[in-house]
Amino acid sequence: MTGRNPFDMRDVRRLQRHLARTIPQARRDTRAVMLRGALNVKKGWQANARSSAPKHAPAYPRAISFDLLMFGPDQLLAVIGPDKGKTQGSLGNLLEYGSVNNPPHWDGHRALYDELPALEAQLALITARGLAWGV
Repeated sequence: MTGRNPFDMRDVRRLQRHLARTIPQARRDTRAVMLRGALNVKKGWQANARSSAPKHAPAYPRAISFDLLMFGPDQLLAVIGPDKGKTQGSLGNLLEYGSVNNPPHWDGHRALYDELPALEAQLALITARGLAWGV
């Protein structure tokens, strides 16, 4: 060993300053992306429900809503689905998953899978932007 320090603490301090600047922006961007994604899934679910059961459950699509829950600054959860307190909202499990006599519609599942590529791409972009710093 030559006695040379293998790393320069100036780079570590620069990374620390960079992260201190970018983390708050990444949190804001992530919340916006999650909010947009949840809204898109809700709208997709409603559109799917309107086409899959228009006669049997005409009020069901209006029962679909979402909430974005925050658990501290770094954890978000989007809860999307029918509100059982709204008209025909209690039909959600039956329509989504089916029963012995009815096949599942998978309206929510299809809406989620349609939105996933865009959501993942936006979150990857936020991550890449946060990690990009000049050495």
